[in-house]
Amino acid sequence: MSDESSNPNTAEATFERPPIVEFIDVEKTFAAGTKKAFTAIRDVSFTIEDRPGVGEFIALVGPSGCGKSTVLNLIQGFRDVYPPTRGEVKVRGERVTGPGRDRGMIFQRYSSFPHLTVLDNVAFGLEIDPDERLPRAEREEIARRWIERVGLGGHEEKYPHQLSGGQQQRVAIARSLVVKPRIILMDEPFSALDEPTRIDMQRLTTELWHEIEATVMIITHSLSEAVYLGDRVWMMSKNPGRIARKFQDIIPPTHDADPIEVQASREFEAALREVSQAFREIEAA
Repeated sequence: MSDESSNPNTAEATFERPPIVEFIDVEKTFAAGTKKAFTAIRDVSFTIEDRPGVGEFIALVGPSGCGKSTVLNLIQGFRDVYPPTRGEVKVRGERVTGPGRDRGMIFQRYSSFPHLTVLDNVAFGLEIDPDERLPRAEREEIARRWIERVGLGGHEEKYPHQLSGGQQQRVAIARSLVVKPRIILMDEPFSALDEPTRIDMQRLTTELWHEIEATVMIITHSLSEAVYLGDRVWMMSKNPGRIARKFQDIIPPTHDADPIEVQASREFEAALREVSQAFREIEAA
């Protein structure tokens, strides 16, 4: 079976910059020391190299409850999850201490502020940035450009409840990307969408990823979505989760192609079969 470790360019390459994300023997136990103690992940180690001007798209899959969201939340530094019980989580060579502007998070549930318009939602990240206090007119101009970029031109003054589910997720994407994060974390962002809308969002995501050249890690329960979006597909084992399999060489290049055409190709079908077989083996273990 194909594994990223079989690629000498991946295994032996050296980089001048520190890794963009690094997990070193990470374990996370919730309610440690109590009767409710629950270990979500254990012995998780991986390195994602910093590739300026390129970025990577990593899809994280695995059985329900295997700790996928815990991995993303530790990278983000959310205080209800961080710090790990054991090990280290580093971003750009520095230990994570909390959420940062260099990391954007897009959730499964639409996370717009209901009392703010589309324009104000997208401009919010620019407004609260303590390092770059832009004038209001400039913040709004940047926000309007991103609203156009995600296909919501003309909806600037609407409120989230006036939008469809797909439109609300577009707002969430624009609000996360407007600050140009180096890392984008996506936790099942398209799972609540109908299939045509989901395909549109996959296409939009790959276009924007090319534009901002960031590292993206996406959690998805759809193996076909993982193979389409990911440069690499990482598969976690059952709880307590760990990275059990990594796929790279078999994943076809897809980011400049239409998702429907790609997913009908022989290369895609072969990769999906191999990933699906590994997933069944992990579920049966």
